Amino acid sequence: MTGGDAHSVAHTIDGRHTAEGGVTRAESMAAGGAMHSDTAVMLVATFGTGIIDAIGYLGFDRIFTANMTGNVIVLGMGLAGNDLPVVSPLVALAAFFCGALHTGRFLAGVPKGWSRKIRWVFMGEAAALAAIGVALMGADLQPESVQLYVFTALIAYVLGVQACAARKVGVKDVTTVVVTSTIVGLASESRAAGGGGEGGARKFAAVVSISLGALVGGALHRVGDCYGVFATAAVIAAVALMGRSRERHEADSSGAQTHG
Repeated sequence: MTGGDAHSVAHTIDGRHTAEGGVTRAESMAAGGAMHSDTAVMLVATFGTGIIDAIGYLGFDRIFTANMTGNVIVLGMGLAGNDLPVVSPLVALAAFFCGALHTGRFLAGVPKGWSRKIRWVFMGEAAALAAIGVALMGADLQPESVQLYVFTALIAYVLGVQACAARKVGVKDVTTVVVTSTIVGLASESRAAGGGGEGGARKFAAVVSISLGALVGGALHRVGDCYGVFATAAVIAAVALMGRSRERHEADSSGAQTHG
């Protein structure tokens, strides 16, 4: 091999490595964009959870339809003889469990991250909540009534579905249904605690999102609980639309890289 040929081969190899490196960087940037997109989508879902949990606590006899930790506490206090419900938190816990179980089966084998199946789950959740809101318009929810238990079960089931889907998306510190561990991470991993402060903005945003949702839910409860359910349905529909937009952007990016 002549010196010129060797130089040409080396240049080709270097060029290939540079191109491959360029693709790797592009893929890395795309992955980072997808992660930020997933975070934004899950924060919106967290806002919806705040709305529906406020409606559950204020309108459904002091229980939660998403925050199962709260229901376990309410159940324990109720069993101790305090003036708190016992059946309602049990109904919510069982329904939430079933919703997560059935969704886990549906999403079995789906890779971590946003996917078309995840979007289907959120679309189904939005449709179910809208239907529940319509039914709730003519309902009179009395404590310890069958009607109350039915609505509690329906909404808790739907929120179990959401929690499972959010877990599959896998945005760290954003489960969409609880923020206890998020607050722990925000404090213990902060620079004030000697940590690096990684993900601090994401954790803080999750806490703010569910708080703002509760504020909106509390205000809507004063007008009518059905409006809080409708609002949550609209928020979850927005989540599905945001996910659809993410899918299109990802498809366009993949097509550009292929042609490139």
